[in-house]
Amino acid sequence: MTMWNWDAFFGYLFSPFLLRGAWTTIWLTAASGAIGLALAGLVAAAMMSNVAALRRAAQVYVWLFRGTPLLVQLVIIYTGLPQIGLRFSVVASALIGLALNEAAYLAEVIRGAIQSIPRGQRNAGLALGLTPVQTMRDVLLPQAIRIMLPTLGNSLNGLLKTTSITSIISMEELLRRTNLLIQERFLTLELFVVASIYYLVMTSAWQIVQTRLEARYGRGHLRALDNAEQR
Repeated sequence: MTMWNWDAFFGYLFSPFLLRGAWTTIWLTAASGAIGLALAGLVAAAMMSNVAALRRAAQVYVWLFRGTPLLVQLVIIYTGLPQIGLRFSVVASALIGLALNEAAYLAEVIRGAIQSIPRGQRNAGLALGLTPVQTMRDVLLPQAIRIMLPTLGNSLNGLLKTTSITSIISMEELLRRTNLLIQERFLTLELFVVASIYYLVMTSAWQIVQTRLEARYGRGHLRALDNAEQR
């Protein structure tokens, strides 16, 4: 029976090899999350557009990427598209796959948050002489951000762990590097526990950031409620 190896566990707890994998996980999460959020904003705008063709295209996009596994999407991007002349590196494939998949989910979050704002808010902005773009930027979005922030934060937390799927196309993030060490050292449990600790540290750090962001954007809402109560 294989015994737990404490020396190996503590030896790999601060392994430069795994730390570089963790850093790859962090920047891959940040980059794909930022690209996905920007794309989600465009898709959400298309879904709320008065142009039927744009609405239909956005709906098909969301349906396609939410209805198929990310693993399949990554394999198609990395190994399928080269067959029709579109070739991407491992890093580009990972970024494209994660961003496209994340955007499909975030688009619905953004659309739902904006449409949850009472229509009177939009009408009030237009009545004050604001253009539709100014009304969206100055009136609707600040309120929508407060509504969508918890969901966006949780989505980014999930994305951080979802990056592990990119190991299937040889992206050397944390899980891929952990598996490489396991194949070399045969320390399966110890190395997986080390990787789990890394993920816990990263998600816990993001949870602190998310809590502060929610508190910051919620301040204005609480202040408005206090003013209303005083009246």
